[in-house]
Amino acid sequence: MARNNNNLSLSLAKALIAHLRFSDIAMALLSFFLFSALVQKLTNKGPMLWPVMGIVPTLFFHLHHLYDWATECLIKCGGTFHYRGMWMGGAHGIVTVDPTNIEYMLKTRFINFPKGQYYRERFSDLLGDGIFNADDDKWKEQRRAANSEMHSTRFVEYSLQTVHDLVHQKLLKLIDELVASRETVDLQEMLLRFTFDNICTVAFGVDPDCLTVHLPNIPFASAFEQATELTLWRFTVPPFVWKTTRFFRVGRERRLEKAVRIVREFAAKTVADRRIECRFTDGSDLLSRLMKVEEKFSDEFLQDFCISFILAGRDTSSVALAWFFWLIHNHPHVENRILDEINRIKGGGEVVFTREELKKMVYLQAALSESLRLYPAVPIDFKEVREDDVFPDGTLVRKGARVLYCIFSMARMESIWGKDCTEFKPERWINGDGELVIENQFKYPVFNGGPRLCIGKKFAYMQMKMVAASVLLRYSVEVVQGQTVAPKMTTTLYMRNGLWVTFKPRPRPRTRVVSC
Repeated sequence: MARNNNNLSLSLAKALIAHLRFSDIAMALLSFFLFSALVQKLTNKGPMLWPVMGIVPTLFFHLHHLYDWATECLIKCGGTFHYRGMWMGGAHGIVTVDPTNIEYMLKTRFINFPKGQYYRERFSDLLGDGIFNADDDKWKEQRRAANSEMHSTRFVEYSLQTVHDLVHQKLLKLIDELVASRETVDLQEMLLRFTFDNICTVAFGVDPDCLTVHLPNIPFASAFEQATELTLWRFTVPPFVWKTTRFFRVGRERRLEKAVRIVREFAAKTVADRRIECRFTDGSDLLSRLMKVEEKFSDEFLQDFCISFILAGRDTSSVALAWFFWLIHNHPHVENRILDEINRIKGGGEVVFTREELKKMVYLQAALSESLRLYPAVPIDFKEVREDDVFPDGTLVRKGARVLYCIFSMARMESIWGKDCTEFKPERWINGDGELVIENQFKYPVFNGGPRLCIGKKFAYMQMKMVAASVLLRYSVEVVQGQTVAPKMTTTLYMRNGLWVTFKPRPRPRTRVVSC
């Protein structure tokens, strides 16, 4: 009996010692964790970088207002800070808004800051080797071909006529129906449908017919939107997570696979149909022109090209216009000046705008540029570092690092735009002679900069001006009160809850309609 008691006591003692050792180890690890965090906080001027987890917990704490938080951090840090991601994830680099750093990266040392493997790998299923997912020779070949055709007189005239037709035959008719029924509508969704129809018609000669009175569900359009959103998930988790789920074809990766298949089937059919039609007709859309002048392009190459152009042309202009209409609703004096300009240029004449008249709308373009400054369609972009480098401000970056530049935050930096940086002020884009100010593209990288400067910039302004002028001339766009208007956390600056509006007809003089 005594022996059993002794054995029990010995077992209890060993268990107590083991427990104490575990507690000591846990306490030591916790102390080390907190000490490391404190040292980092005292030595690093950027946001909190936690041991093991890096910046991830800090991002999680500020997820509901990430753009504003990043802006505050960049202001406190003087425009640049270092970051690193979760241990074993491999993410590290800097975030910057310094225009000299951005010029160095996008122009001066362009060759050392490509899209990079990190970006290309995540978008490869959807974009393939398309222009917006390519580097080096593949990118150069596509840009050369697209740039040549998009600036040709034939394409410019075709694109203007296409925008005009969609505005008058679809957009304005839909708004008339909404006025008659007194319905509210999500303006962001309506504009997304418009730009989707427009880019498909201009680029491929195919009208998916998304913008009709009943706003039908179009499988390809839905699949494309789902594919872009699901691809973004790959940027939020470590590689082993999304690669594992892709391998087993489960969860988000299974849904992504299905959406991408629909998108690529559409692209394949579009290219095949164009190949046949080009034998008998001489189309003016971008895809037809590329097939005519660049016979060496394979079908797969052209499919990737198509999908990339939809990505670029659908979201950016529509989202920019949604923010524009919201801003002028909140700044009626700007809207009045735009209306005065439009009426002065039209002079009570035809209700269709010519290219020359659109060019004369200086204040409207200034207002659109200012809207894009405050709410850029692409709020954050990044590049990968090919070899070790040093930025003009002295910041060192290592090979494999990723450099993020926050375009949203740049608009809110007094050091870049002055004390009135947060104000919606179109006048900053007009000089003393009443002419448009051409701003430094690295201070205003809304359309990218350097060799990758957006080749569709002129087309985007023409499209936005045609839509804005045509709608404002006829209707007052009234934002429904009480809704929350805030950015959504995606690669494109969507409004999180859309923008619900009603349309009220404006009284206007009798006019006659003519074609462009």
